[in-house]
Amino acid sequence: MFQTPDIQAEKLQEASDMLKSLSLDELLKQVVDSMVKFAINLAIAIIVFYIGKFIISRIHNVIALILLRRKADKSLTTFLLSLVRIVLYFVLIIICVGILGIETSSFLALFASAGVAIGMALSGTLQNFAGGVLILLLKPYKIGDYIEAQGYAGTVREIQIFHTIICTYDNKSIILPNGGLSTASINNWSREDYRRVSWKISISYGDNVEDMRKAVLEMFAKDDRIVEHFIEDDRVLHNEPPEGLDAEVSIEELTSEKKPSFLKRLFHHNKKVQEAIDEWNEKKKAKISAMLPKVERGPSVIVDELADSAIIVVVRAWVRTENYWSVFYEYNERFYNELPSAGINFPFPQMDVHVKNEAN
Repeated sequence: MFQTPDIQAEKLQEASDMLKSLSLDELLKQVVDSMVKFAINLAIAIIVFYIGKFIISRIHNVIALILLRRKADKSLTTFLLSLVRIVLYFVLIIICVGILGIETSSFLALFASAGVAIGMALSGTLQNFAGGVLILLLKPYKIGDYIEAQGYAGTVREIQIFHTIICTYDNKSIILPNGGLSTASINNWSREDYRRVSWKISISYGDNVEDMRKAVLEMFAKDDRIVEHFIEDDRVLHNEPPEGLDAEVSIEELTSEKKPSFLKRLFHHNKKVQEAIDEWNEKKKAKISAMLPKVERGPSVIVDELADSAIIVVVRAWVRTENYWSVFYEYNERFYNELPSAGINFPFPQMDVHVKNEAN
């Protein structure tokens, strides 16, 4: 608590009166006792400082590992680690000063008041800053992803502390504040490595749907971009192992593996801890992947609607995300060019005009 000048003057007067009432021997004894007490407190403060310094370095290493596993931006990693170190050292110094018997409440109150004032003045900026930190840590999107948010859609070019820059297809740079992005809905079109392509095709009444189905599936069968049955098999076909799967690890080994303990992660060397955590995570993913059933992702051709002047057929196929648009536009053209040779006709609006002869 703050002390007024009157209270401080009263305390000084009391101390002066007490010193005058003491004899020389009593005064020397109190001085020696105070020096011994201060020396003990100083020794305790030094021990606490070095213990705290060791703990801070361990905490710093653990946070660095977490950021490394999250693949956080390097500039953000450096900033956060510096911020954590400064805050922890500030707390440690306050503790050591308190052990020495120095009054710290006034200093803490002043620091808190200044923090509140700065926070109120920069509330909007701090919201964007906090949003940028969350985005860089949690990674709802990354550079190169195609996202849709706040009424805009484009490819992420930069993720900065206060805002994110996206580039639209017509090469417009849109700057979005991170505060809104961290709390609003985001449609990340690039997050999954596979997507389903859909086409709606209108064919004439009287055309054979089975002939169309056969023609479309024959097109897809010759295109290795189209998933034939299972996404897992398609990954192997393209020389990509199933996600997190290590063929040399058996299920028995997976079930016996345990995550490194907290103490091991806290007190062991960074590289060894990171290797142990990475190995545990990979085996965990492998176990989950091996236990999950495969889901059929083969192409399909189904009748969706019997409309007034056409049969609406929906064609669906699964492809890798990077092939989505090329497959979509290419097969738009192929369906138009090749389906008529299979006896499929595309209806279009027609109007029959009947002329009435009044003379008859």
